[in-house]
Amino acid sequence: MAEGDTTAIDIDVAAIEAKYAEEREKRLRADANDQYVELRSVDGLNVDPYADPDFARAPISENVDVLIVGGGFAGILAACRLRERGVTDIRIVEKGGDFGGAWYWNRYPGAACDVESYIYLPMLEETGYIPTERYAKASEIFAYARRLAEHHDLYAGALFQTEVQSARWDESRDRWIISTSRGDAIAARFLISCAGLLTNAKLPGIPGIENFEGHSFHTSRWDYGYTGGDQTGNLTGLSDKRVGIIGTGSTAIQAIPVIARYAKELCVFQRTPSAVEVRDNRPTDWNWVRSLKPGWQKERIENFTDATTGVPVAVDLVNDAWTDVARIFLGSADGKPVDPEDLHLSGLRKMERIRQRVASTVKNPTTAEALKPYYYYMCKRPCFHDEYLDAYNRPNVTLVDTEGRGVERITAKGAVVAGREYPLDCLIYATGFDWLAQYDRHSGIQVNGIGGVSLGTHWADGARTLFGMQTRGFPNFFLMSLIQAGTSFNYFHGADEQVKHIAYVVASCLERGASWVQPTKQAEDGWVDEIMASAGPRRAFLEACTPGYYNFEGRRDRANELNDFYGGAPTEYLKQLVDWRAAGELPGLELG
Repeated sequence: MAEGDTTAIDIDVAAIEAKYAEEREKRLRADANDQYVELRSVDGLNVDPYADPDFARAPISENVDVLIVGGGFAGILAACRLRERGVTDIRIVEKGGDFGGAWYWNRYPGAACDVESYIYLPMLEETGYIPTERYAKASEIFAYARRLAEHHDLYAGALFQTEVQSARWDESRDRWIISTSRGDAIAARFLISCAGLLTNAKLPGIPGIENFEGHSFHTSRWDYGYTGGDQTGNLTGLSDKRVGIIGTGSTAIQAIPVIARYAKELCVFQRTPSAVEVRDNRPTDWNWVRSLKPGWQKERIENFTDATTGVPVAVDLVNDAWTDVARIFLGSADGKPVDPEDLHLSGLRKMERIRQRVASTVKNPTTAEALKPYYYYMCKRPCFHDEYLDAYNRPNVTLVDTEGRGVERITAKGAVVAGREYPLDCLIYATGFDWLAQYDRHSGIQVNGIGGVSLGTHWADGARTLFGMQTRGFPNFFLMSLIQAGTSFNYFHGADEQVKHIAYVVASCLERGASWVQPTKQAEDGWVDEIMASAGPRRAFLEACTPGYYNFEGRRDRANELNDFYGGAPTEYLKQLVDWRAAGELPGLELG
């Protein structure tokens, strides 16, 4: 049977769906997303281990055309696209010690991208860089972010180790007044928030976290001073340690195989298993590189987005596990309509194939059974790894399956599950990030628009935007997020198109001499209506899913639906942006 072929897999549909419902019920919690707490709320865990602890500078007071919050790839791309439009008076404020965003923070051992690096890393042709592997490691991605910033001379305009704390619209000056953790007072005509998706780390609200007397940290604040080694391994500091890791999502499946090679004992605390498929990483084929023609990356990026969203492609240029998803669920290979029942069965069979891989890899049958995911495919983000399952065959690795309930409490000496305490020297939180929450909670920034109204208050009943990037009552404010925006499996395709759009609006305002710009009420209402109208199929699917961040941990009310993605295909969303700009009339925007 071919890797992508699931037609030969026999399944008992009624039994599987009953199992899915049973497993979902185990994990439903009344507190839903409120079960998590912010990393910054726990003393000692939100320290940046990579920055200079002695860094200091005098506060600055200045006026700029554009202030960008965040120095990740989105912030870098925003600055690049603005410069292409002739906007050069730009200040970037970044809380980390360098450019890189998610890849500055996430330096845990084994970290890598799981989208092909030839399409994931932006502007490869512009910088003349080719990744060394199909799925580049975090260290290479971080280095590339710095390379891109250097290539576009962005360091001179960056303020590192600085957090934006508040932004207030001054109606008398038509400027945003920005205050920072360094005492800066910056007046900016335009404010662009690129605060990032994977930077606001979260913790499970487990009682007793603050009581643990061993060493603990979040994977995004990895402490190599304690573990030894680096992202490639050599974690010799764990050789005599009993290590616990909470979480089995996309971060944990990369870190666990590395930790397992060095820790004396490793306990993996699992609430819900991930669907883990083959990654099939390999070094870059330099003969293939030499065959590339100008424009190759744009073509490859667009081909991938088409192939993974149901648009027929003559040739699948990327041909990986993501496009395999599309072949199964969207029929994108030939563009022919696919019967919904056939799609449903394909999804059930694909998950069964994933469970069969677990059974054939993990030797202990009890452990194997606990690692089998029982939910619909795409209820949770699929994962890809070639060594994760094998890690459970090591004698020093124990899977502590909590049967959907999670760790009960943390004690001074360890973690408690089902009344049993597991003694630990080190506890690692691989518990992810808060990125579909309200903006002020996600970013940590208090934003006040016209009349002093806060964005949190304005969006108390759910986000209201135009294209997910602007909101009425907050002139000259743009935000990069997935809320009400279209997204691809390759995030930076959509992100680059979004910042091109923002740069176009900013440059148009400067060219026309406009002091401010915001969506009209009619345009914003129209977009919100489109978001709600397109949410129907996704709503029905997610309501049957096991709790996770896609369905706001099982509680999907109207406010949450308004904080969700654009429900149509990413290609439809991107086409709307392109067509809007092509019209040249700034439709739906009010200028003053």
